[in-house]
Amino acid sequence: MARFDKLVFSGVQPTGNLHLGNYLGAIRNFVALQADYDCIYCVVDMHAITQSVDVWGGPAELARATREVAAAYIACGIDPKKHIVFNQSRVPEHAELAWVFNCVARIGWLNRMTQFKEKAGKDRENASIGLYDYPVLMAADILVYRATHVPVGDDQKQHLELSRDIAQKFNNDFAADIARLGHADGFFPLPEPLILGPATRVMSLRDGTKKMSKSDPSDYSRINLSDDADAIAQKVRKARTDPEPLPGEVEGLAARPEADNLVGIFAALEGAEKSAVLKTFGGGQFSTFKAALVDLAVAKLGPIGAEMKRLQADPGYIDSVLADGGARARALAAKTMDDVKDIVGFLR
Repeated sequence: MARFDKLVFSGVQPTGNLHLGNYLGAIRNFVALQADYDCIYCVVDMHAITQSVDVWGGPAELARATREVAAAYIACGIDPKKHIVFNQSRVPEHAELAWVFNCVARIGWLNRMTQFKEKAGKDRENASIGLYDYPVLMAADILVYRATHVPVGDDQKQHLELSRDIAQKFNNDFAADIARLGHADGFFPLPEPLILGPATRVMSLRDGTKKMSKSDPSDYSRINLSDDADAIAQKVRKARTDPEPLPGEVEGLAARPEADNLVGIFAALEGAEKSAVLKTFGGGQFSTFKAALVDLAVAKLGPIGAEMKRLQADPGYIDSVLADGGARARALAAKTMDDVKDIVGFLR
């Protein structure tokens, strides 16, 4: 760590099987950021329990899924020696700072968070306080390390804005005490979003109008990162299509969600634009295109699944990575919390 003056923080929830959407939308970007930033990548197990136990699966499933996310991080190319990989609950300062931030944030701010409304659904009165307060814990996750940058997708932009608002209000509320400790420009940085190119929104292989999801009852709706080459090939071949040939132009995908999804997956895995994919396959039948997509997906994802399987067969190694990362993360977080306590006036 400390190779750069820019620090990235991000995390993935350990709730169910990781799939292609998680890889293209998040983990692949995490890997790329290692070259230019110090990175802290967290398995956010405290966030996982904000919904009912039937959603996150109970203690044994949470432990299994936590190790799976850690294995995916490593299998995809995150280096846990140069950077930090850990599970959130190992560092109690996340929760400790979240309480301070609960006393800085305002109810009106949280009432505007659209993700709570989406996740709670119609039965909001029975949602947990944790689900409502999720964005404040997310702010603490980021700011307990005084992270400067956060890779975000469209669904997290609002939460990052809240993190910035909380940091700014803390800096304003305690400006004199922060200056007394030698922080002339405020204590917490205002973390910047990292928007890494056009968002890759991966849809279900069975219904191109629905987002690829771990909760879909059909395993054929998604490519799991743990799938082997045979499973990947079978799922691509069985992916829903329509009877028309692929169009030659991107505009021709507008009313064809399944075709658009498969072309988008090919483009994302290849690192190309959809237009380039259609230049090669436009006017042809899906059978030819799917054969090429099978080869590409197996080449890109097959080694990840194989390495995840190898790592998960050695839970002791994964646990050692998480323990080492947790110790290194806590050293950073504890320093922040010591300063926060001095700023707020807590005796220690």
